[in-house]
Amino acid sequence: MKLAVSTLLLAIASTGVAFTAPSVKTTSTFASTKALSMSSAAVEAESFTKGPRIIRDELPIAYVYDHCPFCVRVRLALGVKNVKHNLQFLANDDIPTPTKLIGKKIAPIFAIPEDDFIMGESLDIIEKVDTDERFGETNQIKPASGRTDIKAWQKSVQTLLRTLQRPRYVATGLLPEFQQLDGRHAFIKNHQLPPYEKKEWKGDGSEDTPGMDMDEKLNLYAEAMAKDPAPLVEDLNAKLIELDDIIYSEHYCTEGGFSMDDIDLWSRLRSITIVKGVDWPVKLRAYMDNLSALGDVPLYDNMAL
Repeated sequence: MKLAVSTLLLAIASTGVAFTAPSVKTTSTFASTKALSMSSAAVEAESFTKGPRIIRDELPIAYVYDHCPFCVRVRLALGVKNVKHNLQFLANDDIPTPTKLIGKKIAPIFAIPEDDFIMGESLDIIEKVDTDERFGETNQIKPASGRTDIKAWQKSVQTLLRTLQRPRYVATGLLPEFQQLDGRHAFIKNHQLPPYEKKEWKGDGSEDTPGMDMDEKLNLYAEAMAKDPAPLVEDLNAKLIELDDIIYSEHYCTEGGFSMDDIDLWSRLRSITIVKGVDWPVKLRAYMDNLSALGDVPLYDNMAL
């Protein structure tokens, strides 16, 4: 049974209490022999081997949003390199904290207290960590391959994933950046739902394009959650089969070893686990689970809507 839009609007706009989206039952047809054909020795040889635990006297700090794929990039890299660090989740409406740290509202932010050093930009942070001998063996993460097929796949699902994921981020009531009403509203205010473009949603500061009224945005988010997601999930399941065909193994997506391709791809795929009813192909699901364990970054399966 679908929940009333008014009920969903209340959950998004007021209480933050999680609610149940319509369930979708699917039957997996993806147990392909290709995904399971590697011997145990081959699988072991392909997996990334972590170095020793790195624990500095003063731990580095990662300031992040949990849902943000750019923040997840940094968390995954630190986990893969086995660097103990403090994780500071920012509220989505917190402007003063990041502004004091780096001059503007942005995440991720990485701090090395022993150096009184602070930097932003996920790729720069990862490069810093992977080239600093204090954080273990250097250059453990292979560079990006420049593959265009994975980038094309990501672009092909952008609208689909925004439609499914964005309302669920705020509707769970569980993500740390959305624990309070102001945080949920800040996200909804600034993140459009398809088919709207950013300029239509936010406006450009002019009288002619003032942007959408906040009440209308709240209603659109609630309506998105009230709809039966089955058709969209079916489309997503088909796209995941396509991706399963082009990732190299359950340990890394590109032949040659764990690379920046994985840092980017897995960090984007993680948010799909917040969508209930997704039917993962075998190899791709193993890839998600393996890198979650390797990077010590949990998936959203237990809170999926």
